[in-house]
Amino acid sequence: MNPTSPAPATTSTLRVPDARLHYEVRGYGPLVLLVGAPMDAAAFAPLADRLATDHTVLTTDPRGINRSPVDDPGEDATVELRADDLARLLLHLDAGPAAVLGSSGGAVSALALVQARPDLVSTVIAHEPPLNELLDDREEIRARTEDMIATYRSGDVTGAWRTFMSLAGIELPDGMFEQMFGGDWEPQRIADDHFQFLHMLRPTTRWRPDIAVLRSAPARVLVGLGKESGGQLCERTSLALASALGVEPTMFPGGHVGFAEDPDAFEIRLREVLNGG
Repeated sequence: MNPTSPAPATTSTLRVPDARLHYEVRGYGPLVLLVGAPMDAAAFAPLADRLATDHTVLTTDPRGINRSPVDDPGEDATVELRADDLARLLLHLDAGPAAVLGSSGGAVSALALVQARPDLVSTVIAHEPPLNELLDDREEIRARTEDMIATYRSGDVTGAWRTFMSLAGIELPDGMFEQMFGGDWEPQRIADDHFQFLHMLRPTTRWRPDIAVLRSAPARVLVGLGKESGGQLCERTSLALASALGVEPTMFPGGHVGFAEDPDAFEIRLREVLNGG
């Protein structure tokens, strides 16, 4: 089998406290969990298809996003809740322990998972987690984040995204911002943005890992960093986490979402890392 004829995904749902999780399983073999926040399962599909030739690959929509509705849309999706969701999914599949690749907010979820349930994880790759609380200028970043959320609440969605990209240090080519964040959006995109800005962003970026627990975890804990993420906020947070853990960052091709930009190159590097490289 090859990436042009991927293993078909089996989709299902799992009831968890206060939410219903959409999840997808592909392939056979050692278990790999790919997780984002707010990115959903669809963002990981190309990488999952490639890994599924010889792995069981689990992807999911995080609670409150897309096909994973919550009972109370006004409740925050805390990092602890999202980690518990992942633990319940892994226990439900009963195919672990799993190698976990978490991206962005999903990397924060993955770190919380290994802290809470180290028995369920063999390797965790925290790819560019936005752990702003590890930085010396965290108070300034916190204030800018609150300003961003207030801008969103005021109804200026485009302005909120401009602040987001500026704070993240991500520069887009001319016209790309308007293409990505302008115009009319589908209702699901509007709902996901609403949940992200008001109920996911703050708890994710204010979470602080327990470094001692992570350093003593039986699982291999790695910090992933995109080769093209130089100068971005998540480069700084990733380097801060790697320094605190006493490890070198594990470099991956591409930028903050390299797995989606070039899944072929990312798969090659991910396989090297999963094999101990």
